[in-house]
Amino acid sequence: MALALVAVGGSAGTAARVVVSTLFPGQPLASTLAVNAAGAFALGLLVEVLDARRDTGRRHGARLVLGAGFCGGFTTYSLIAYQVADLTRGGDLHTAVTYGLATLVLGGVAAAGGMLLGITVRGSGHGRSRT
Repeated sequence: MALALVAVGGSAGTAARVVVSTLFPGQPLASTLAVNAAGAFALGLLVEVLDARRDTGRRHGARLVLGAGFCGGFTTYSLIAYQVADLTRGGDLHTAVTYGLATLVLGGVAAAGGMLLGITVRGSGHGRSRT
């Protein structure tokens, strides 16, 4: 069952990533950066809202389908590695390093922002389990 939940979420996340990439035609670096920042924010939010310490079957299922599945399929860190390598091979080392570092920093800031929002939501009662 867990594998099915991750697969369903991953399929939806991958499809959403393709949609975002069509919003940035001809700008693969911007598309990848936007996807990964949004995915990091969403995962940070999910980590807090679906806190494993207050686990229920539904929370666990939601973490699988939304976290490992959707966010895992939506974000694309393997593409970052490819893009950085491609920039480096093309002689644009400055852009490669800047893009790689910016992606990591922005992802960390986005995840922290999502976690802070999740703590706020959880603290206000909206993230509490009703089961």
